[in-house]
Amino acid sequence: MNIRHAKTVLLGVLAVFLVLSLFASRINGYWLNNLYDIGIGIIMAVSLNLINGYTGQFSLGHAGFMAVGAYTAAVITNQFGELNVFAESGVFAVALFAGGLAAALAGLLVGVPTLRLRGDYLAIVTLGFGEIIRVILQNMDVVGGARGLSVMHGWTNLFWAFGLAAVTVYVIASLVNSTYGRGFIAVHDDEVAAEAMGINTTKYKVTAFVVGAFFAGVAGGLYAHSKQFLTPSGFGFMQSITFVVMVILGGMGNTIGVILAAILLTLLPEGLRLVSGIEHLPGIAAERPLNWIGETRMIIYSLLLIVLMLTRPQGLFRLKKSPLAKH
Repeated sequence: MNIRHAKTVLLGVLAVFLVLSLFASRINGYWLNNLYDIGIGIIMAVSLNLINGYTGQFSLGHAGFMAVGAYTAAVITNQFGELNVFAESGVFAVALFAGGLAAALAGLLVGVPTLRLRGDYLAIVTLGFGEIIRVILQNMDVVGGARGLSVMHGWTNLFWAFGLAAVTVYVIASLVNSTYGRGFIAVHDDEVAAEAMGINTTKYKVTAFVVGAFFAGVAGGLYAHSKQFLTPSGFGFMQSITFVVMVILGGMGNTIGVILAAILLTLLPEGLRLVSGIEHLPGIAAERPLNWIGETRMIIYSLLLIVLMLTRPQGLFRLKKSPLAKH
């Protein structure tokens, strides 16, 4: 798809979800929240795919960038009371952008001194960074500390969630398919060879971290104004692992696959939750309620992930060759 067609698709997606957001009141609140989670999950997975998939690094601290953006955006919007729809949109846009910038700065701070590391060492450092962010937030009374932070406004809607998801996909796809993006793929293929050819690998790795962190911060702002309550424990190690699994399951460096994986892994736990709400299955005696399904929902979810990883190690949704397959 050329850049002109990509812009047309982006504008079409924005228009569609702007119209849908006008009828959101007719959608069940439970499903509406799931749709918000899908949009946020797409942003997180696609932005992490730039780091882990296209650039070949292994970050385990993406939830830390999300936390920075979430708390930054929430603190900004909490300063405002009731606003008209135009002022509300403007304030929300500024807050999301500020959250993205704060997360990008965090990505720069962690990237410059650590991205000379490779492989497992880099993964350990990014894991430590994510935990540092969580602990700092947990001890900052100004943002509620361990008690959590209430967010006054529930401004996330279908237009913001999926519109920004479309923008994220467009920006990262354009970046990867540009001349500059060849540097990301060169770093992924062979860092030593890239350095021997005069490519500044640290610059490309830092750039990937900063761009990925920016969009993670934006997703954090959407998350804050969707849930309307933040706790540091919501941005822990397991949250980062969830996003890593989305990238791996979708196929490293495969944007479409990662989007589909984000949708699947967001809906799968909720699907199992609905199953656990069924009181009886045909053929099972009425006195045997399915409480065991509710209790083991996440075990079933984990087993399904293991089966998928064993049967499709190249990614469940590798529908076509990614740019990485050409090298």
